[in-house]
Amino acid sequence: MIVREYEEGFVMIRQHDHAVISGEMARNWKNDFLLTSRIRSEADWAVEVHDRAWIPLDQKPLWNEEKQRPYTFVDYPLEEKLEAYRNGIEATASESLYAGVLTSMHYQSFFENDRSDPRMKEFYEEQTRVQEDYLARMKVEVPMELRKLHFDRLQFCDNLSLYICMNEPGSSKDQELPWFRDGFPQQFDVAPEGVYAWWKNETSVILDPFPFSGEWTASVPYRFVTRERIAEIGLAEAYQEAGEKDYFVTFD
Repeated sequence: MIVREYEEGFVMIRQHDHAVISGEMARNWKNDFLLTSRIRSEADWAVEVHDRAWIPLDQKPLWNEEKQRPYTFVDYPLEEKLEAYRNGIEATASESLYAGVLTSMHYQSFFENDRSDPRMKEFYEEQTRVQEDYLARMKVEVPMELRKLHFDRLQFCDNLSLYICMNEPGSSKDQELPWFRDGFPQQFDVAPEGVYAWWKNETSVILDPFPFSGEWTASVPYRFVTRERIAEIGLAEAYQEAGEKDYFVTFD
């Protein structure tokens, strides 16, 4: 779950909804950058479903007693999170081995610089073997250079979608999360030094350089869950009871 905290309550955005926005970004990518192909289609789909692991977890969000707010994807209990990651990777690979490879690479990357917990180390090493297995079973060989390109694009689209979900729309640079303040590190032919983003206003984000084929608008579904209602009936029920709304962000 993606959570923005306010005095009266919390904006809550499901991980899979954020991933669907990422998939729209991949499909709006400049056509002259990545040629249309079956592998391109599978890579696009991987971007769209990369967080399907969170679907069952987000159906019943958990309350973090220590921080007095809902658990987010960042601090969710590790054991349950790793189990969900494994299930999500397997479900994706059952439909597309290549999408399974990219999803596995994505989740593995979370532990690139931190394997202090033995469970993290086990997951990291396990996913290397998973990727090797999926690649060996694929009927088409994807060059490592192209695989890296698809992976970088997945991570860029993931980051940009998080940018519009985790930041308050219209935030100034000093109000943004530090993660995104200096832009996105992934480099492409259309963005050899990465992409820099800033909020033009509450409904528009400027990208430099612009990686998409044209201006387009994303719809972000969310629920606002009040602290008062959480105290009365608990987070899970308060979340289910809250009406779903959308806000809109245009990229230009």
